[in-house]
Amino acid sequence: MSSEVSATPGPRTPHYVDPRPFDPAETEILTPEQERFYQASQWSIIWMRFRRHRVAVWSGVILILFYLCVPFAGVIAPYTPSDRDNYHLYAPPQGLHLFHDGKFVGPFVYGLNARVDMDEMRWVYEVDETAVQPLRFFCSGSPYSFWGVVETRFHLVCPAEGGTFFPLGTDRLGRDIFSGLIYGARISLTVGLVGVAISIVLGMFFGGIAGFFGGFVDTAIQRLIEIMRSLPELPLWMALSAALPVTWSPVLIYLGITVILGLLDWPSLARAVRSKLLALREEDYARAAVMMGASPRRIILRHLLPGFTSHIIASATLAIPGMILGETALSFLGLGLRRPAVSWGVMLNEAQNITAVTVYPWLMAPTIPVIIVVLAFNFLGDGMRDAADPYK
Repeated sequence: MSSEVSATPGPRTPHYVDPRPFDPAETEILTPEQERFYQASQWSIIWMRFRRHRVAVWSGVILILFYLCVPFAGVIAPYTPSDRDNYHLYAPPQGLHLFHDGKFVGPFVYGLNARVDMDEMRWVYEVDETAVQPLRFFCSGSPYSFWGVVETRFHLVCPAEGGTFFPLGTDRLGRDIFSGLIYGARISLTVGLVGVAISIVLGMFFGGIAGFFGGFVDTAIQRLIEIMRSLPELPLWMALSAALPVTWSPVLIYLGITVILGLLDWPSLARAVRSKLLALREEDYARAAVMMGASPRRIILRHLLPGFTSHIIASATLAIPGMILGETALSFLGLGLRRPAVSWGVMLNEAQNITAVTVYPWLMAPTIPVIIVVLAFNFLGDGMRDAADPYK
């Protein structure tokens, strides 16, 4: 019994391959958006990726608003840090209102009547709703020195004539806490920038020579980094800060604190720079520069470091919160800045007494900007770190 295979062809399978001959010169037609992306520089691509990180973008906006307080602290604050109101010690925050008895008055606060409670030995304040005190804007108030050059009285907002405006209350000497926070931002926000600048210079120098030369130089620098990282950070900060002479002016104390924070924070950045240079020095362009006779300084600065500048910026952004917390902790413990200098840590120094904090909780107000700024820097650093490698 034999079987015959039918030679009748079955249905043809559809042919999905383009039968036209392949033209290697033919290029794919790109949309304008794709063409703009492919032709963009590295920094442009980093910016495109960073804008997608909404939390990081909003964190950057918040930090910009905070840093605007640094050059214009005297204009924004209604009082100066040294202004004292002996009739409003430990005054509670005054609420801001717009309407009084159903009528629109504009931004105003009610007056405060103070008395001493002899049973509990504390100040007690009662809101006087008959004393309407409209706020004044773009007004003349307490005198201050603008940037240490021009003596002026111009303020963005001022209390009513003969009135008060304490949006966050006052401390034990009747100083406005809100004005203290505005002035304190000048030190608390800039100490991180100056300290990180010192840390970046040292980290790039030691990490650069360790990663490029290797050998004994690398081993010696790595042992130094390990010794410094094995030391407890906060006690070392405290010991070095306590060694600063008490006779120094607030400016010298500020410079000393920033130098200490910068000198103790460079090892982590140096290790990151070393690891990157160890990888990049084996690239073809780095070897070509060596064969062409380029000096080690030129190879490191012109060819290797630009390859991971974005990573350094992201690392520096993440290091600034540590600097801010370090200054705040030292000043809170009384080992950093002291009055008449004003920083968020100096203001928190008055909140060490738990009894005072429970009775006057607004003394803890400086913790709010510290938390906001530290979180904003962390979110900004995360966004910059994700955008730092645009080709991943």
